[in-house]
Amino acid sequence: MNWISSVVRPKISSFWTKRDTPKNLWIKCPETGEMVFHRDLEQNGWVVPGSGFHMRMPLPDRLASIFDAGAYELLPLPTVPHDPLKFRDERRYQDRLRDARAKTGRDDAVTVARGTLETIPVTVAIQDFAFMGGSLGMAAGEAIVMGAQTALANKTPYILFAASGGARMQEGILSLMQMPRTTAALIALREAGLPYVVVLTNPTTGGVTASYAMLGDVHIAEPGALIGFAGPRVIEQTIREKLPEGFQRAEYLYDHGMVDMVVHRHEMKSTLGRLLRVLLHRPALAVGALPAPEAVPEPEAAPQKAAAEVASTTPETPDEETAPAVS
Repeated sequence: MNWISSVVRPKISSFWTKRDTPKNLWIKCPETGEMVFHRDLEQNGWVVPGSGFHMRMPLPDRLASIFDAGAYELLPLPTVPHDPLKFRDERRYQDRLRDARAKTGRDDAVTVARGTLETIPVTVAIQDFAFMGGSLGMAAGEAIVMGAQTALANKTPYILFAASGGARMQEGILSLMQMPRTTAALIALREAGLPYVVVLTNPTTGGVTASYAMLGDVHIAEPGALIGFAGPRVIEQTIREKLPEGFQRAEYLYDHGMVDMVVHRHEMKSTLGRLLRVLLHRPALAVGALPAPEAVPEPEAAPQKAAAEVASTTPETPDEETAPAVS
């Protein structure tokens, strides 16, 4: 083989070789069609710089944006039975769960953490829409209840970031059962005089909206978030009328008294800090002054049921890529 075939020909061929590029380098704004470089979007808190559209925020970024210095402790969550109904539609429920866990690296849709927010110890629960549409199943219900019990045991405010398509249909009545269970846990928190603040993100719908997402002492919504029980299309088809512009969006709900505030994501942490100081009767921070965080007390173990009791009272934890709401 001579130098033409061994050197020149490969060099020429390399010019025509198609190079693989990541598919997510540029992200399109759903509102304006603007293309944004993914690093710029990430640095801007997943808010499109031009339009201000709030994209869905990944769980690690959300946690880092809320806690002081991005430092927090993830709390272990109770385990529940898997696929208690042996459900199967186009695919087995167990397969959907396995895929969602592989995709997100988490066991289910709700994560609970503790730390400080502008020096105030808090307990935070976050629903991740990436895990089967943030659907509410047994595992998610247990996590929210455990978060409320942890806040109660440690006497901290409880903040919940809601993002869900509703109840998880693969768990049927066991999913719907989580609505009264979470409500009972939040009533105990209210009786203890501890603040419960809900941040409604896009979207918050179905059984989640019919339970813990609308039971907060204060309801904050991110701009443009879709909030409601049934979707706008279902409502239009039912009543056979055209809905108002912006129906079920955060700003529309604010104008009609359904939410207390619509807060830009960049202002979320400072707004939560001021709000908690008012609810806890603490003095406001001086402008530009952020004292050293208070020591976060070691959490007392939140009351957790024995495995046998959990298995008998709460069914299994579901997992999926999309989570249809159960009406």
